[in-house]
Amino acid sequence: MNTLLCPWEQAQYLIFSSNIPALFFYSHLPAVLIALLLGIIILYKGNKSPANIFLFIITLLFSAWTTIDLILWATNRPDMVMFYWSLQILLEPLIYAASVYFAYLFITGKDFAFKGKMLLTVLLLPFIIFLSTKLTLIGVDLADCTAIEGPISLYYTYIFEFVSIVTILGIVIHNHRKTIDQNRKKEIEYFGVGIILFLLAFSWGNTIGSFTENWTLAQAGLIGMPIFFGFLAYISVKFKTFNMKILGAQVLIFALGFLVLSMSFVRKIQNIKLIIFFTLGFVIILGYQLIKSVKKEVKQREQLEILSEQLMVANDKLKELDKLKTEFISLATHQIRSPLTAIKGYASMIIDGSYGEMTPKVKEAVDIIMQSSTNLAVTIEDFLNVSKIESGGMKYEKVNFDMGEMASSMMRGIAVNAEKKGLKIDYSDDKTGPYIVNGDQEKLRQVVLNFIDNSIKYTKAGEVNVSVTRVGNKIHFAVKDTGMGMTPEIKKTLFHKFARGDGQRMNTTGSGLGLYLAKEIAKAHGGDVGVESEGMGLGSTFYMDLDAIK
Repeated sequence: MNTLLCPWEQAQYLIFSSNIPALFFYSHLPAVLIALLLGIIILYKGNKSPANIFLFIITLLFSAWTTIDLILWATNRPDMVMFYWSLQILLEPLIYAASVYFAYLFITGKDFAFKGKMLLTVLLLPFIIFLSTKLTLIGVDLADCTAIEGPISLYYTYIFEFVSIVTILGIVIHNHRKTIDQNRKKEIEYFGVGIILFLLAFSWGNTIGSFTENWTLAQAGLIGMPIFFGFLAYISVKFKTFNMKILGAQVLIFALGFLVLSMSFVRKIQNIKLIIFFTLGFVIILGYQLIKSVKKEVKQREQLEILSEQLMVANDKLKELDKLKTEFISLATHQIRSPLTAIKGYASMIIDGSYGEMTPKVKEAVDIIMQSSTNLAVTIEDFLNVSKIESGGMKYEKVNFDMGEMASSMMRGIAVNAEKKGLKIDYSDDKTGPYIVNGDQEKLRQVVLNFIDNSIKYTKAGEVNVSVTRVGNKIHFAVKDTGMGMTPEIKKTLFHKFARGDGQRMNTTGSGLGLYLAKEIAKAHGGDVGVESEGMGLGSTFYMDLDAIK
């Protein structure tokens, strides 16, 4: 051991000796513990974003620096002073560099550019390269065990700290000006004030110590970290910055616990009064915020309970109205079907000549009546099916059948409509049939008819291809056309109720329920439907996948 010692007893457990001023434990320990606690809470109860990770790194660096400060005050060994003082000199610029990085991440939400990282690294290099030279530390003054600092410690450190604070201020001002959202502006303001106060207090404390050698007064700078975390706690609650809620009661309990623990290290009874007043002030401030927070939460909870009751009543009314709506649609469509059947029947008889010869004009009028009543019948059937699905009354009679045979048969039956428009229509498969599925033939026939009929309706020129293929354990039915196509936005809503995209421009007779029913019918069979299109004017492919039966 070095025989040249400073004039007090050797430190016990590194941080206990008579050289430490009376209130140092009370000032140092809460700063370390509160910083570590809130850093850990934000990291693990929020999320592990880069900003949160760098905030945690800052708390670790600050806690290490503050703990080393206690060791430096307690030790009477010059070799220990040289070692730990050099560590402090390294940790200090790292705190400022990490703060710059953290401020940029927090405010911009983006990572530093490569040039920025390189610049920070270059600025930090002198602290690392010259750490063990006289440019950093010259020796130790044995009168009070303080280090004699070199030009790196005395000048370059404070230049680096000044540049770091100005950089953060520039980041804050620049982003505050270009931010439109007022809440985000406030968030940046509180954050900027908090981190700059922390770094200014830290710099002020070290500057006082280095240039006046009044190291006791310099310790006041440590209060900057709790102030900074006070700002972070505030914006975290107000703006949900860290995706978490720091409860005032938890903060108050932990902080009081740390203060009481620190009081146990105070050796002189005359200092107790000062500590009690300080602690009382702390309790009053936090207690006021806690009471205010609790009142706000209670009020919000009461409002939520009232809203919850109102929502329950409204929900019951909506269910009742929905039930009435379903019953009304079912009743109305049934009532319409009867006279509509008679209209179609008599129109068909007139067309067949059961009531004698017709003039061309009369035939044209009856044809229109027949077509309109047919379209209306399809619409009514769609409404009835939707009503059954929503009320849970849709019944399915499932049997095994060949989807390929159904698709080709349906295509041939409706080909005349395509040929009238001058469209080419064909059927193809991959020759792996039979394509057996289990389902309700009539319901699935409705899906097949809907897809083919839609492609014919919305294709002005070109062709329509109906296909059935085997894809893994699925039977893939598809209808591909060269029609109007659709945008990604239209595709998202096309299978919703009453959604028709841009198709209503070409055909105004549809109900907008056919594709919705197709989706619900396929879903009831454990299948799926979808559409593919490369864009407007580029055609579409509607498909349905069902489980294959081996």
